[in-house]
Amino acid sequence: MVVGGRPLEGDAFRSRLVWLVLFRTVAASLSLVITLARLLLQPTQELSGADTLSLGVIVSAYVSTLVVGLRLRRGRGGLLDAWVQVIGDVVIATGLVYLSGGADSPLTFLYSLSVIGAAVVLDRRGALWAAAASVLCFATLVMGARFLGSVPGGLMPPSRVMFVLGSNALALVLIAVLAGYLSRQLSVAGGALSAREADLQRLGRLQQQILSSMPSGLVTCDAGHRITYVNPAGCLILQVDATQVVGTDVEALLPGVLGLAPRSPRSELVVGKGLKRRILGLSVTPLDGAPGSLLMVFQDLTQLRRMEDDLKRADRLASLGALSAQLAHELRNPLASMRGSAQLLAQDAQDAMAQKLTNILIREADRLARLVEDFLRFARPPTPVLQQVALASLLTETVDMLRVDPLARDVRVEMATPVVMAVSVDPDQLRQVLINLVRNAFQAAGARGHVKVALTRAENEARIRIWDSGGSITEEMMGHLFEPFFTTRDGGTGLGLSTAHSIIRAHGGFIRVRSNPEEGTEFVVGLPL
Repeated sequence: MVVGGRPLEGDAFRSRLVWLVLFRTVAASLSLVITLARLLLQPTQELSGADTLSLGVIVSAYVSTLVVGLRLRRGRGGLLDAWVQVIGDVVIATGLVYLSGGADSPLTFLYSLSVIGAAVVLDRRGALWAAAASVLCFATLVMGARFLGSVPGGLMPPSRVMFVLGSNALALVLIAVLAGYLSRQLSVAGGALSAREADLQRLGRLQQQILSSMPSGLVTCDAGHRITYVNPAGCLILQVDATQVVGTDVEALLPGVLGLAPRSPRSELVVGKGLKRRILGLSVTPLDGAPGSLLMVFQDLTQLRRMEDDLKRADRLASLGALSAQLAHELRNPLASMRGSAQLLAQDAQDAMAQKLTNILIREADRLARLVEDFLRFARPPTPVLQQVALASLLTETVDMLRVDPLARDVRVEMATPVVMAVSVDPDQLRQVLINLVRNAFQAAGARGHVKVALTRAENEARIRIWDSGGSITEEMMGHLFEPFFTTRDGGTGLGLSTAHSIIRAHGGFIRVRSNPEEGTEFVVGLPL
């Protein structure tokens, strides 16, 4: 749509038309007030025909305004409605001026309102056309009063007629020019403001898209250290809901972060406990323009640090394994010779004491031989003989077998194997791992404890979860848990977990553990599918 030589958007034009409807409503209300005031100030008498017509014209203005308003509400308002409104304003103003005294009417200001209304909706060109129509109608009304004598108030002298016509025409033209200029300036300013608002909205959407797609977590806080924003990646890393943490103290979400303020290029921060424990690589930067406010950007380094620990542990275990294999090999031959000699001595022993001592030598030699075999199994686990195994069945059979173990007495055992999957494993070696982990769980849970064994699936791997309610593994013990000869159990060799770790690594899998007194201990065994 084009108004005043310039393109005007449909929504913007309808907005102007709405303002014109409101303007007409105000003008009609003012006219009604003035008419009623005039009638009330007159001596009490019945309404004359002119008074009745004046009220009818005002009512018709209200009705036409209502019709246009309804069309606008339905989205049908257009340029034709605007011209009808403007022409109707001029006609209504002429009727009211005629009925209220002609050239001496107090309602001649209605022509000015018509011109201003035209400027609002049709710009300067529409205002000039409305002014011309108003001057023509007013001139016709005044000249009709002179030549026909049909306007109340009687005849006017020629000089008076020229003065009234000239002054009103000049006033209407000036009002049209001024209102048109202001309307044009308002349109230009409104267009520029709309463009800036659209740019700001685009920038806001772009900023929100950038913040939402960032893989790094981002948290901002104000000078009072209250959280003002957390991006989606930050919520995912910290496992929180943004609506719940915004407005809370930043130390509750990131304990120790204020100790890094006001500026920290790169630091590591440990947050959460147990299953929610995270290692964050974090930087803190003050926000410009907001004294005391901070911006914290962080990444989740938990998996990276876990992989580093696994690599260090694997390297350390490889070195220990090589040394252990060599040492075990050197011990086997002397042990065999010692046992053989003890057997010969036992055969030639003449008294009970000698027999008893040789039996002790044989028993201890056998115990050392078993220990050497366990050592060799850890150092050089046999190559797995892989075959397709129904993992749920193997897990159920192993746990059912262990239910009669003395360690399982008074321990509540739960099984959850809803997932049916077949994996390529060595069933004997995997059963050895499961026996070791489940018996450890029984021992850690203790009497009236609770143990859960579950089978789940995650992407391309099967996961066996063994949980106990003990939660007795400390942070200091975590780093040595899979090392040989490390044990917290009386009489233990410290080779069970290290052997299990070696077996699972030989299968291309992993063993991870999480533990705290509140949430218990969970070993997770991952096996590739």
